[in-house]
Amino acid sequence: MPQLDTSTWSTTIMAMLPTLYLITQLKLLNTNYYQPPLTKNPNLQTHNIYWQPEWTKTCLPHSQPQ
Repeated sequence: MPQLDTSTWSTTIMAMLPTLYLITQLKLLNTNYYQPPLTKNPNLQTHNIYWQPEWTKTCLPHSQPQ
C-alpha cells in the first residue's frame, strides 16, 4: 500500500489562506450594515393624527362576550 504524499500540503494550505482572506474581504465589502437612525430634537417632532380620538372604537377580541 503506497504512503500518502503530504509534501504539497503545506504549499496548498499556504496558498489557500490568503485566498480565503481575500474572498472574505470581498464579501464583507459588499455587505450593507444597519445604519442607526439620526437623532432628532424631540421638541421639533410633530404628531400627525389622521383620525379624531373620540371617533375611534375599541373592538373586543372574539373570545370575549360583548
